[in-house]
Amino acid sequence: MTTVRVAAIVGSLREKSYTRLACEEALAAASEFEDVETDCIDLRELSLPVFDSDEDVAGDADELRARVQAADSVIFGTPVYHASYSSALKNALDYCGFDEFENTTVGLLCVAGGSFPTTTLDHLRSVGRAVNAWVVPHQVAIPRVRNTFEDGQIVDDGVEERIDTLGRRMVEYANIEPDPRTMEATQNLGADD
Repeated sequence: MTTVRVAAIVGSLREKSYTRLACEEALAAASEFEDVETDCIDLRELSLPVFDSDEDVAGDADELRARVQAADSVIFGTPVYHASYSSALKNALDYCGFDEFENTTVGLLCVAGGSFPTTTLDHLRSVGRAVNAWVVPHQVAIPRVRNTFEDGQIVDDGVEERIDTLGRRMVEYANIEPDPRTMEATQNLGADD
């Protein structure tokens, strides 16, 4: 068996981030399999200026792209901002594209301070499909997240099981046979560049 590489992009810049804790839990579940390497891509640790297509190698963009491209599976982790995902995650994804995500398995995870955050996951699913990733059906939304963690530990068994399932799916479906290119990908002029 070859090594499976699972990464999580933490789309939160907060020091005490629930998104980071949830992504770390998913990666821990993935690492329970043999021959799995994990990579927590913490956007707090990377310098990524606002994306400018004229300056697409700015800051740590090359490091980000290399780490994403090395992964067989990538979790998009984000807090919910205005019923969508964070600008930090959007900016990081703008630095990436087909080269980094085509034929990659993607998992979705979001945390919210309020009620159920389904539109965030819909937005992320659209992004994953647009870059020709294979987005797993299982996804994790954590509403009222402050009730889920105490002192950095998950205290809700149901949420923990959903997160762990996502981590396992990232390994189980890491090398799934890709679908034919999406209509969005074939119509996107940048898809073949």
